[in-house]
Amino acid sequence: MTTIENLISLDTPSGTATSVKLLVLLTLLSLAPSLLILMTCFTRVIVVLSFVRSALGTQQTPPNQLLVGLALFITLFVMAPVLTELNTTALQPYMDEKISQDEAFDQAGGTMKRFMSQYTRSNDLELFLKYGNYEKPEKVEDIPLVALVPAYAISELKTAFQIGFMIFIPFLVIDMVVSSVLMSMGMMMLPPVMIALPFKLLLFILVDGWHLIVESLLVSMR
Repeated sequence: MTTIENLISLDTPSGTATSVKLLVLLTLLSLAPSLLILMTCFTRVIVVLSFVRSALGTQQTPPNQLLVGLALFITLFVMAPVLTELNTTALQPYMDEKISQDEAFDQAGGTMKRFMSQYTRSNDLELFLKYGNYEKPEKVEDIPLVALVPAYAISELKTAFQIGFMIFIPFLVIDMVVSSVLMSMGMMMLPPVMIALPFKLLLFILVDGWHLIVESLLVSMR
């Protein structure tokens, strides 16, 4: 029997424990995209960055891969304290066999609940608690994840749309001014978007737009 077969053999306690850990790891990896999108600030960041591109009217510039990569690293930066706490209180004790699998999930769930509850609107949470027939929780740790996660997601979407609305206003003003000037000059056949784009880019560069956008995101997630 090879070393790998010995490692994952179910005939020994160590083999059983290793197999369970591998199963948990594979499960987490398969759920990682959903967890990243719905239980972190990734939703807010990527929606706001998409609004910036739409407001500029640059179509596929920056490309989707760049926006997703930037959103991912901003998410990792913001979530660093939470990830550190997860590693300290749940992952490492479980890997060292100091706590059971159930205790590790409880610790990790409590950490994520405390993070998400900070940015979840009460009426969004009450919506899912009401239609899920859940009792009103006495503390954050008592909130069921099946209600907290979607409530947190729609709260993040509302916040992202609020930020996106504020981003659109100055660029909308530029579009209106350019359209009015073109109409007054009788150039109705000239697309206003083509003329407004350089002015939008100039404004965005002059105010250091990317710095302001990222700073606004970081401030909103303190």
